[in-house]
Amino acid sequence: MASRLTLPGRSTVTAAPNQPHPEDAPQDVKRAIVSRDPVSDIIFRRTAFGAGTITVGIMLAVGLFLSLRASDALRTAGWSFLYVQNWAPEKLDFGVAAILFGTVTIALIALAVSFPLSLGTALLLSEAVDGKLRGFLVSLVDLMAAVPSIVFGLWGVYYLQGAIIPVSRWISIWFGWLPIFAVTDASGLPFSEASAYTSSAFIAGIVVGFMVVPTQTSIMREAFTRAPMGEREGAYALGATRWGMIRAVVLPFGKGGIIGGTMLGLGRALGETIAVYMIISPIFTINSQVLKTGTNSVSALIALRYGEASEFGLSALMAAGLVLFLLTLVINFTASSIVARSRSGAESDD
Repeated sequence: MASRLTLPGRSTVTAAPNQPHPEDAPQDVKRAIVSRDPVSDIIFRRTAFGAGTITVGIMLAVGLFLSLRASDALRTAGWSFLYVQNWAPEKLDFGVAAILFGTVTIALIALAVSFPLSLGTALLLSEAVDGKLRGFLVSLVDLMAAVPSIVFGLWGVYYLQGAIIPVSRWISIWFGWLPIFAVTDASGLPFSEASAYTSSAFIAGIVVGFMVVPTQTSIMREAFTRAPMGEREGAYALGATRWGMIRAVVLPFGKGGIIGGTMLGLGRALGETIAVYMIISPIFTINSQVLKTGTNSVSALIALRYGEASEFGLSALMAAGLVLFLLTLVINFTASSIVARSRSGAESDD
């Protein structure tokens, strides 16, 4: 039952039965706000983390495998492995100086050939053509990446080599005053025979350069197409020509793609095997004359000697592969650092 309370000078107040006293009322308590990610986000994050971990683990496993298999040869050769030019593991006289020089030479020639072609093709596909023609050309360039290496090698041996000999001879005649373009014999006299210009680093570099063009073009084109439309239209509104817009907007935004595509192509060129193996004439001395017959590469050496190598010879080949593996890692990490510091995708030049 309700109770009645009569206060002096006040009206009667009826209190409800079992009403709690104000002091006994529950106090406000701060509650922590906990957010839970959706299940799909959790699955995606863990899948991506697992894929990245597996990739890094595979790379470390490859490096560990090469290190273990190369330990005998490296222990025997010591530091001389880096500067000896001969390759005779059975006589304990071997090193990667000449092989590594040829590998880098072929890769740099390939980069000199592929970079302007890739940059021009990427700008053509992203800025000059559109519609069905662009789709057709993009598909055509992407299909070039699917052509097997041996096909490029056969093309280089049976067609390009004969067509490039007159070009090599012309370069040697007019630019032979540069040591890298000279073609001379042991006494320093210039060669005139066509056979002196075959199976050279120059021909191998051109073939490898054509092979890496699709990869570089694809990366550069994707970077160029991400340039903001607002800044493109702003450049046109200020009276810029198409080339002026490309120079002020597209190229600065695509700087990371240009660097990344170039370095990826360089890494691809360093490891090319079959096409180089089919074209070059292997030698084990440093040949600084890129137009002259004779060069070598690490991957071609492994393909050439793997089947007939002894146990110690295999260890020496693994040591050469380890050097190439470390060189590729250094190039890729350097490229990643440069791309991370670039302003690509952030702003354009004033």
